[in-house]
Amino acid sequence: MHNGFVRIGERNLEYLLIPAHQINRPTLVLLHEGLGSVAMWRDFPARLAAATGCRTLVYSRYGYGQSDVLEEAFKTDFMHREGREVLPELLAALDIENPVLVGHSDGASIALLHAGDSRSNVAGLVVMAPHCFVEDISIRSIEAAKVAFETTDLPAKLAKYHRDVRRTFYGWNDIWLHPDFLSWNIEDCLPHIRCPILAIQGEDDEYGTMAQIEAIAAKASSSPGVELLKLADCRHSPHRDQTAAVIDAIGRFTDLV
Repeated sequence: MHNGFVRIGERNLEYLLIPAHQINRPTLVLLHEGLGSVAMWRDFPARLAAATGCRTLVYSRYGYGQSDVLEEAFKTDFMHREGREVLPELLAALDIENPVLVGHSDGASIALLHAGDSRSNVAGLVVMAPHCFVEDISIRSIEAAKVAFETTDLPAKLAKYHRDVRRTFYGWNDIWLHPDFLSWNIEDCLPHIRCPILAIQGEDDEYGTMAQIEAIAAKASSSPGVELLKLADCRHSPHRDQTAAVIDAIGRFTDLV
């Protein structure tokens, strides 16, 4: 494994790169959730790389993990900017072409936005618990997360994974609860996605419903194929709650792209 920092614009971003151990395999690029980081993936990247044989990149976005600390509030277009500005520069800096993007939650939305940009070249998309639009269930759970952060030991738990846990948490929480964010919607990018998609959703997801992946199936009309995987006994993190099923599904998906 190689870990370090890459300079993107004026910011240093933490990354981990696991080499391939099979030839002719795509590179997997993992995009983390709204409170995620390289470390928050735990052993999932290594297990996924071992199972698929693929070179695997994990990185922490600006404001997360050991990347540069967030200095200003996110705007409502922060996922658009990550997918269409930061991610292309990161891939170019690390010499990664035609990856399979594996995104979770906010990271899944970023993956969709990147693939829906006409300038992108993506071999495939795996989106776990993606957000295509804002649902009431999402807002209720994010409000509950704020209460937990302010009244429980959640800050201490998250501090293991982020340089400045308060800035990380409120950067995510404040923008999702901002009144202007209620109208956030990325369904307009879906018809422009030209690669296969595997969309995974837990039946017990506390942050979103099946309407999210069903919107992808209905509107990603230019994709050569959209597979939906609906997992029982699974909440917002399929790669943690149903690890074996997710790794198996991604392995089969990468065999076909």
